[in-house]
Amino acid sequence: MPSGLATMIARAGTTAPERPVEDWNPDYCGAIDMQIAADGTWFYLGSPIGRPALVRLFASVLRQEADGSHVLVTPVEKIGITVDDAPFVAVEMVCSGTGENQILTFRTNVGDVVDAGPEHPLRFALEAETDGLKPYVGIRGRLEALTSRAVMFDLVELATSQGTDNQGIGVWSGDTFFPFPDGGTNEG
Repeated sequence: MPSGLATMIARAGTTAPERPVEDWNPDYCGAIDMQIAADGTWFYLGSPIGRPALVRLFASVLRQEADGSHVLVTPVEKIGITVDDAPFVAVEMVCSGTGENQILTFRTNVGDVVDAGPEHPLRFALEAETDGLKPYVGIRGRLEALTSRAVMFDLVELATSQGTDNQGIGVWSGDTFFPFPDGGTNEG
């Protein structure tokens, strides 16, 4: 295991156990005043939740529904919450290998560690106000992490063109090429 990856996993700390939230289908119980801000901060009744272990617990029962809404789900209840952008932030990235064989490993603010590839795809959007690049990585189910600004700059540094015909600019991970959108290298 590359030393950077081992360090990242150690920094992830204790994560809540993976729960089968995609298999749970209890009745909807309404919404509560819980919000995940675009910077990854969790709020309850307008106040930030300051206990990382509690945030990790809530994150472990978070699910995004097919309609795009977010819920906390257990075997007996489903409760709606508000998510401003993505529910997680990718705060660190390690690159191992090169070219088509490289693997990009991401750590989120709640301790998830994933390798980008077919199971955890990268998605790039353009920020409406600035046309700046907004990279996301799939974490589990429909849940994604928006990359931090520093991680976004690391991704841009790894950008390459695909094929000899310059079919697009993007990054490789897990034997998959993830293209940037047209105009997606503006760092705005």
